[in-house]
Amino acid sequence: MPDLPARLHAFEERIGHRFRDPDLLLRALSHPSILQDDAEATHNQRLEFLGDAVLQLILTEKLMELFPTEREGVLTRRRAALTRGVFLAELAHELGVPNVLQVSTAERANRGHLRPGALEDAVEALVAAIFLDVGWEQTRDVVLGWYGDIAMRIEQLENEINPKGRLQEIVQPRHGNGALRYITLRAEGPPHDRHFAVEVRLFDRPLGQGEGRSKKSAEEAAARIALKTLETEGV
Repeated sequence: MPDLPARLHAFEERIGHRFRDPDLLLRALSHPSILQDDAEATHNQRLEFLGDAVLQLILTEKLMELFPTEREGVLTRRRAALTRGVFLAELAHELGVPNVLQVSTAERANRGHLRPGALEDAVEALVAAIFLDVGWEQTRDVVLGWYGDIAMRIEQLENEINPKGRLQEIVQPRHGNGALRYITLRAEGPPHDRHFAVEVRLFDRPLGQGEGRSKKSAEEAAARIALKTLETEGV
């Protein structure tokens, strides 16, 4: 087994797992581009395949525990938000993956170690490496430690990704399906450069206004403001 450099020992501390088999860590952090420099090198593609499945199962189990009465569709959407490539790339930055990801000389020159796709794959490969190193229970604990407060993560992500859906989820139980209305206040500009202003109302009560270059983006902007309005009211 190889002796890990100090920076990888520091990375192990950061992710909360010391590898019994350091080769698994080295492989998880090896982007396929390293084959350009070393044709016999091993890389993380197969680990990424396994890690995707393990991560899905960890989050599925946790979401069912956190939301015991929630519908399948809502759980599926929330799991998707927690495993989106953009989010996993952000998580990789939180864990310090860009500092230790091994890429080819050419790829590094093109800042390939910062590409969201490469970081997403590395996170999934790390999950698989830990799973192969110590099994299910410890992997679940380590990964959930990365996510922290999952309910809070979901709220932040849903507000960013699907603010209209999140607003509907909050309003519907109290006021029914038809309580929210999106009113177009303005639609200006030529066809190739339109600008919309939209207000979202709870019955006749304005909750927020938003603007955008499409009606959809303006509605989403209004919904984000409405979510902040309801948050300040403790709803």
